[in-house]
Amino acid sequence: MNASAHLSKLATVGLIVLMLSCEKNEPEVPGTLSNWPQMSYPQDNQPETSKINLGRKLFEDPILSLDSSISCASCHKPQFALADDLAVSPGVEGRLGIRNSPSLLNIGYQPYFMREGGVPTLEMQILVPIQEHNEMSFNMVLLADRLNDDSTYKKLFLQAFNDSATAYTITRSIAQYERTLISRDADIDAYISGDNNAITPSAKRGMELFYGMANCSKCHSGPLFTDYSFHNNGTSILDGDYGRGQLTLDSSDFYTFKVPSLRNAALTAPFMHDGSVATLEEVLLQYNAGGTLHDYQSLLIQPLGLSKSQLLELQSFIEAL
Repeated sequence: MNASAHLSKLATVGLIVLMLSCEKNEPEVPGTLSNWPQMSYPQDNQPETSKINLGRKLFEDPILSLDSSISCASCHKPQFALADDLAVSPGVEGRLGIRNSPSLLNIGYQPYFMREGGVPTLEMQILVPIQEHNEMSFNMVLLADRLNDDSTYKKLFLQAFNDSATAYTITRSIAQYERTLISRDADIDAYISGDNNAITPSAKRGMELFYGMANCSKCHSGPLFTDYSFHNNGTSILDGDYGRGQLTLDSSDFYTFKVPSLRNAALTAPFMHDGSVATLEEVLLQYNAGGTLHDYQSLLIQPLGLSKSQLLELQSFIEAL
């Protein structure tokens, strides 16, 4: 073999070794990330196109609010992954509540609703913002009357339900639409499907931290990056909002809130149940410090000891979700 051929052979072998080395260095993807749950539909509210389209129209229409000033879409905006960029979104007459508007993407997979988990179905959850004083502040009977006085809505309800607008048909149409709000095409999904270039090297290192040293996956698990459990994550306590405690009246539940999905977290700032943490960077700094160390903080929240570069890597991974 001449020198040129020998060098060529060495180069080929070197390239193969390099490729195998790169493949070996790819972090292991937890198998649970591809195990999406089945969407569950109530027996009396199976999906139908006419009902979904009606629900979409209602979702985007301020007719649902007392003074016809705000719609569901006023607080759940597409550019923010169907959340809002305000700490607390204003309701009718500019009234402010105490909780941040969560993303509605993948809401149909949730086993229970509201931050304290007190509402068992999506259909029932629709009732809350419509009737809540600091949100739409309307009455369902009066809303049904208003919709039935509208010739367009009268026709659409008849087509979809063979019935008029009622609390039953209103909530079921909006719930049907919200169950179509599915997000599973993030960079992490492409990576899980085999595209090793879908997330950056920094995000890959962040993934190892997420499932390792940072232990984020203790609560943010599965393809939706939540286990729907209830904890106080060390965020400062807000007087007047006892979280799950105001539902159960159990002191062990005081100031605990449902673990949110981290899907689309890059778009949903500000964070926490009250919108009190402005950026994802600040969220990670709070966790790295071990929370704010108040008496109701979960024992799961401990100082992480991550370096600045590791925090950036963890942030890169979360931004890929």
